[in-house]
Amino acid sequence: MARAIDVPRLVVAGASSGAGKTTAVVALAEAFRARGLEVAAFKCGPDFLDPTYHARATGMPSQNLDGWMMGRDAVRETFARAAEGADLAIVEGVMGLFDGASPDSDEGSTAQIAKWLGAPVVLVIDASGMARTFAPLVLGLARFDPELRVAGAIANRVGSRSHLELLGRASRGAVTVLGGLPEEGELAFPERHLGLVTAEASVVPDDRLRAWGAVATEWFDLDAIVELARSAPSLPIDVEGNAGASARRCRIAIARDEAFHFYYPDNLRRLEALGAELVPFSPLSASALPEETHGLYVGGGYPELFAAPLSRNGALGASIRDFASKGGPVYAECGGLMFLAQAIRTLDGREHPMVGLLPGVAAMAERLQALGYVEVETTRRSILGEAGLRFRGHQFRYSRLEGAPEVELSYRVRKRRGGEVQAEGYGGGSVLASYVHAHWASNPRIAEGLVAACVRFGAGS
Repeated sequence: MARAIDVPRLVVAGASSGAGKTTAVVALAEAFRARGLEVAAFKCGPDFLDPTYHARATGMPSQNLDGWMMGRDAVRETFARAAEGADLAIVEGVMGLFDGASPDSDEGSTAQIAKWLGAPVVLVIDASGMARTFAPLVLGLARFDPELRVAGAIANRVGSRSHLELLGRASRGAVTVLGGLPEEGELAFPERHLGLVTAEASVVPDDRLRAWGAVATEWFDLDAIVELARSAPSLPIDVEGNAGASARRCRIAIARDEAFHFYYPDNLRRLEALGAELVPFSPLSASALPEETHGLYVGGGYPELFAAPLSRNGALGASIRDFASKGGPVYAECGGLMFLAQAIRTLDGREHPMVGLLPGVAAMAERLQALGYVEVETTRRSILGEAGLRFRGHQFRYSRLEGAPEVELSYRVRKRRGGEVQAEGYGGGSVLASYVHAHWASNPRIAEGLVAACVRFGAGS
């Protein structure tokens, strides 16, 4: 079904990671919501953490848009669905504007997403300790790709009003400086080893988010930013006919709490569209799986930070083992894999017993154990379907699975960079666990296979 999308939109990009993109997006969203506008937010790339800040600031889920994992059509369709009815859509970039899956093209980059969406780009530049050099920096980013429209800049970490005015004067003829963010140490968002801390209200209170909105109201030219977003052209797009949830065919329990919350919203939407009712539960507090469960999905998160309470919840572990023993489909990614292992070994050397569906111990390390895009091919039949299925995903982890035999594995995982291949995909029978965070837009048959497995189990249970 073809239609045109006319929602005002812009992409907030940086010269590098750490430039202040998330802070700028939160500040913009809060400021525009205070004006009565409905804002839809998006995140370029595979990140799970920044979208939690978007969701707090906009009051609705933030969607990932990843060029390499999803492809152009799925990116535009996801954008169209989530932006429908919004007064303004703001897309936060990933890393630097042109950084992505390849050093030789814009594949997987913020620039690629901006071009696919026909969206003007606003740069966020760390201007601390910088004056006239600001101008050639933004000018170079603006002119590097003539197909990209870089239309403005926000100067982060400015020292004063006069500093911001100086940057604006220096940049005349390059791009328009639309505002600045002063250094506000007490408002900074907390970080940990995977990036920002998840934006739980207990960690990032509402008044801190509103304070950034007040900063944007004072320091940004909001009227000019809105007009810039409104200048985005009409976007023709093909949308799948099966947009929403269909009649219920099965119930899938979804692990959701402080320990497990890394899910791509589009993956969950695909399950619902296929007739799965998603039932959230907390592995930290639930003593058993929800009633009438036909499948279990445990996503990523921070199980290592909650290893002790997870280990103490032996009743839930017994419930999951009983479910799997009866043939119940169990699918897990990254942190979910760690939870299903025999134990988690934290950095202090302590081993905390876990569910025990997988052999081996998930051992935390000081350094990254894997980072980057991967392509997966299934090597045998599993709860996802027949052998030979291919899909794309991403890894970002500080743990490794030790002591698991490298036999009867279900995945062949090829790294996007370097091309190294390794066997992965642990479990067997009705259990499948991997360190790969898969995006099912790369192959919708994956979601179809998982739902089919849950339906079969429900019919026979």
